Amino acid sequence: MSAVDSSTLSAVAAGSFHAPHDVLGPHEVDGTWVIRARRPLASSVTAVAADGTETALAHVHDGIWEGTAARQPAAYDLVTVYGDGTPHRIDDPYRHLPTLGEVDLHLIREGRHEQLWTVLGSHVRHYDGGVGGVSFAVWAPNARAVRVIGDLNGWDGAQHAMRSLGSSGVWELFVPGLAAGSTYKYEILTADGRWIEKADPMARQAEVPPATASVVTESAYTWSDDEWITARGTRTVHDAPMSTYELHLGSWREGLGYVEAADALVDYVGDMGFTHVEFLPLAEHPFGGSWGYQVSGYYAPTSRFGSPDELRFLIDRLHQAGIGVIMDWVPGHFPKDAFALARFDGAPLYEHPDPRRGEHKDWGTYIFDYGRNEVRNFLVANALYWFEEFHVDGLRVDAVASMLYLDYSREHGEWEPNQYGGRENLEAIRFLQEVNATAYKRYPGVAMIAEESTSFPGVTAPTSDGGLGFGFKWNMGWMNDSLVYIGRDPLYRSHHEGELSFSFVYAFSENFVLPISHDEVVHGKGTLFTRMPGDHWQQLANVRAFLAYMWGHPGKQLLFMGQEFGQMSEWSEARQLDWWLLDQPAHAGLQHFVRSLNGVYRDEAPLWSRDSDGAAFSRVYPHAPNTNILGFARRDHHGGTVVVLCNFSGAPIHDVDLTLPGAGHWEEILNSDAQEFGGSGVGNFGGVGTDANGNTRLVLPPLGVLWLRHRAG
Repeated sequence: MSAVDSSTLSAVAAGSFHAPHDVLGPHEVDGTWVIRARRPLASSVTAVAADGTETALAHVHDGIWEGTAARQPAAYDLVTVYGDGTPHRIDDPYRHLPTLGEVDLHLIREGRHEQLWTVLGSHVRHYDGGVGGVSFAVWAPNARAVRVIGDLNGWDGAQHAMRSLGSSGVWELFVPGLAAGSTYKYEILTADGRWIEKADPMARQAEVPPATASVVTESAYTWSDDEWITARGTRTVHDAPMSTYELHLGSWREGLGYVEAADALVDYVGDMGFTHVEFLPLAEHPFGGSWGYQVSGYYAPTSRFGSPDELRFLIDRLHQAGIGVIMDWVPGHFPKDAFALARFDGAPLYEHPDPRRGEHKDWGTYIFDYGRNEVRNFLVANALYWFEEFHVDGLRVDAVASMLYLDYSREHGEWEPNQYGGRENLEAIRFLQEVNATAYKRYPGVAMIAEESTSFPGVTAPTSDGGLGFGFKWNMGWMNDSLVYIGRDPLYRSHHEGELSFSFVYAFSENFVLPISHDEVVHGKGTLFTRMPGDHWQQLANVRAFLAYMWGHPGKQLLFMGQEFGQMSEWSEARQLDWWLLDQPAHAGLQHFVRSLNGVYRDEAPLWSRDSDGAAFSRVYPHAPNTNILGFARRDHHGGTVVVLCNFSGAPIHDVDLTLPGAGHWEEILNSDAQEFGGSGVGNFGGVGTDANGNTRLVLPPLGVLWLRHRAG
């Protein structure tokens, strides 16, 4: 009879023992070596060493077999015969040492493992001596037992119980002979005695939804973007052109996966002159209608469009074409789907246990517990994962305001102040500071971008100065005010000029991105085109004028797909854009205008080289006040100047007297009313001359914007 008590053997047999390696596998007992294995229903079990030495095992209890080896066993296989007489030979998972070391476990406990994805999750591993297989490791500190279930064991978890690695809360198992492509989940015994099934939080691939299992993956991709990555590390992104095309991959064009999208996106975005693409979230998510903003697999690119290596291929191709890649990232909340992070080991784990801090009632989701070391580590490492493994050039961080404030979308009595009596979520602030500082330290030249809709101070200030440390902040105030203004009938705009010019008051308080994003073309808001007043011609003219004003305004630009050609129907993730509109010359003219806009913008350093420097900006006013006219000048580091003049009234304004910031000749480098773009062709052909004091007289086209260039010397 085995020296192990029967209750422990029964727990091992049931797969509910927290330390199965303490019983199964090879063990020294009173100077001899004992091998134990779990093989229910077997008729015989034999351990066969690499040199051919055999050790017969005998059944001792509840399917547990045991035998005494002649000497300390090294590598061996278990040969099991069942009723049909067929031998089944496999390496014994329980003879292997843990795949995580003490340093790894210490860093996990401290919340400082910056490459967490290399030790948790599933990994194909190859060891000397030819042993190959897959290691599994998961953090589940409240669990009584954890098992791997999947196609490796016919979804019978009792065959592959994991071992607890002590106070770290990590459970681990190495399964020899397993390879990439296997599907799996974790089966967790909760503190209250329930078995629950969970996808791997650290899985790097998942099944195609609505299936929810995790998939063992191994990258074989070889990158070809070294030139891009090297150059990125030498650039200062704030002083470079940045014109971003935001898109939802599933509805940009129908039926494109990562590979098929590569050629199409490189050709289109390159032709249109955008410097970056920004993907709506590509991390795995269960519900397509969430657009990716309710993430279930933070480390798994969605399998809807292909494998992780196929996403690497897409990003690599964009980089080789000189196009940067920004990924939407959602650390602010996660869904309550039972298979994913919610109540992961039967109790609040990733989410804050207090519902006043742990739930978003508006969105029906949970909020991360930013103060818990392991949770903070999970998120910080996830940001680094996208930079390291997928070479992305930036992360746009969703819903930052919801993270910063304890009373976000909560009534009185539904939230608890912080330790100082304030409404700020101090733990979330520290997390954001850490993720930004770490990302910039490890990956020079990347961009961390905050979607932050309040006046929280220092969003883009350095963490060393107490700021959040983002590189950019979405300028939601500019977006709201300017869209309200441009939606007004031109007859009444003169009374609301402040809706456009107020942004100049704070334009240099942060490093801003000007967003016309997906949020502005859904939920009954229409599209950029349909927001505009007037007939079809006037609507297109308004769009051109608005975009020319936007591209000239201090800050970087972001435009959601379809707005570049005047999409007329609201965006839906369920169908592709209305590309047929480009058969209409008027909409093709708008697309041509955006292409030209990007080209001139990239060529003109005054429009991007000093976006955050108020000293490089000044207003330009007509001598006779006219609130339909908005003018301003932008300067670069070398004396180059571009003036932006906007006429948002419905008629041309002739003989406009004004003073330009420089004597000599001013070239008209962009006219949104040019006939080639579908406009009426009113302009200042040949440019504009000024006297010695910069005084001049010119014409402004209807619903039009001019860019005038002057260079010193």
